[in-house]
Amino acid sequence: MTADGTQTQEKQYAGDITVHDAWDLLKSNPEAVLVDVRTNAEWGYVGLPDLSPLNKKTHTISWVLFPDMSVNPHFIEQLKAAQENPESPVLFLCRSGVRSIAAAIAATNAGFTESYNILGGFEGDLDENRHRGTQSGWKAENLSWVQG
Repeated sequence: MTADGTQTQEKQYAGDITVHDAWDLLKSNPEAVLVDVRTNAEWGYVGLPDLSPLNKKTHTISWVLFPDMSVNPHFIEQLKAAQENPESPVLFLCRSGVRSIAAAIAATNAGFTESYNILGGFEGDLDENRHRGTQSGWKAENLSWVQG
């Protein structure tokens, strides 16, 4: 509560960052990790961020499980295996930046104090032709990625 008696919104996760800021943080901080929270179908058919230029790997931990899209009951356990230090940055990425917010909130609630959502996600927003990957997100910003 503030001094004037109004309610303040609790901070639910460390914040939102752009794909370029995410790349820079991954490059500059050896403890920072990228967690792609999409499904195995998305990783296989759409592609994955390629962190090999940074001598790192993308951690793939689904927030929801394909095909029923239920929340992954082992998410936090799998996250702890990917990022052993809960005080080091964890950058969450999904298709367009929605599931990654939920993952960042859950991680924060589990004690990961530097949990970030990557704005625009991997594919970004829909363009005027209802296509993703052309106007925002990891792919549209020409960051390193692989498919297949």
